[in-house]
Amino acid sequence: MTWTSGLSSTSPDAVLKRVHLEAWGRLLSLLVVRTRRLDLAEDALGEAFARAAAHWSSDGVPANPAGWLYTTAYRQLVGWLRAEAVAARKAPLLAVRPDWVPPEESVDALSDERLQLILLCCHPALPPASRSALAMRLVLGTPTEQIARLFLVAPSAMAARITRAKKKIALAGIPLGAPADAELRARLDEVCRTVYLGFTAGYTPAAGPDLLRADLAGEAVRLAALLHGLVPEAPQAQAMLALLLLQHSRRDARQEGGQLVTLARQDRAKWHRDEIEAGLQLVATVPRGDGYAEELRLQALIAAEHARAPAAAATDWAAIAGRYADLEAHTGSPIVRLNRAVAVAEVEGPRAGLSLLEGLDGRIADNHRLPSVRAELARRAGDIELARAHYTQAIELCANGPEREHLLRRRAEL
Repeated sequence: MTWTSGLSSTSPDAVLKRVHLEAWGRLLSLLVVRTRRLDLAEDALGEAFARAAAHWSSDGVPANPAGWLYTTAYRQLVGWLRAEAVAARKAPLLAVRPDWVPPEESVDALSDERLQLILLCCHPALPPASRSALAMRLVLGTPTEQIARLFLVAPSAMAARITRAKKKIALAGIPLGAPADAELRARLDEVCRTVYLGFTAGYTPAAGPDLLRADLAGEAVRLAALLHGLVPEAPQAQAMLALLLLQHSRRDARQEGGQLVTLARQDRAKWHRDEIEAGLQLVATVPRGDGYAEELRLQALIAAEHARAPAAAATDWAAIAGRYADLEAHTGSPIVRLNRAVAVAEVEGPRAGLSLLEGLDGRIADNHRLPSVRAELARRAGDIELARAHYTQAIELCANGPEREHLLRRRAEL
């Protein structure tokens, strides 16, 4: 297995940043599986990255950066386990299943244990509000601040939530290892939510200078593929992988020169056709269902309509509006209503879309996309003053740099 895939001979800082994005989840998963010390593994890996930052600039980047980090973290963790202070704490080990086998010792033969770790994080013994957050932090390496923004809580509160969840896993004896089929299927919905939230953190960052984090989104796609490979007959796993592939396929066209490019203006030649074809094949065979599986299926069908259109003008907006109506009836989500309004505006005109947005202020008042959509529809309806007012409101609410710049340009064009 190659750990250095995608790494280039650049500065030590750049390599360290890249390997953190690409390999954090896998390294942490292996440390947890090998040592059964969830309470120490993350700290040990963080210490390894700190040592790399200190040494690689003078000693040079090792031939296998991820292997170096894993070995360093493991040795640090073993040292802590041997120390009297750690031994005196008698921190509980993770429980293991009777058929559990530790991973191989060789760095060159390290296996991928991320799915095993994500299943551990999504165990039903943990509070529902903690499962996705814990898995995003441990498996995807998502910063706590970013997770806090996704869940609309303070970073300190999210950090405390994650810490409590890690302690709960050890103290409750939640077992490490691949669960039985029935247990796995019972946890599939939560696992899929976890992976999808990880994808969202990369695909639409809530704040910061990046319009998208293709590396983080790509990691979630890989986790989705692992899950689908494990349970290929599970409709939620199949629908989720289809949805993520179709959305991720547009990553190279979503920005140009650091600026946001709207879907209608994207260069579709930059879309990844192989991922689109794979996504279309998957969604075509997902059966109609219920619960979260049906929610993912409807979202994937909407993404498929965009993906198969050869040009923006050829998009079947009527079909998309109908799918959004089904999805809103299924979920009652105000965000779905917001997206449905955009589709309806394409079919029936901007004022029809604006009418669908009535009543959403109390439900998503702090979301900048509500006034942003209102501004665009008011602009198309010819109400320039209303459009300017909504652009201003959206700009004040938007914390993402490129999105905010896009809104400023749109307002200036008025």
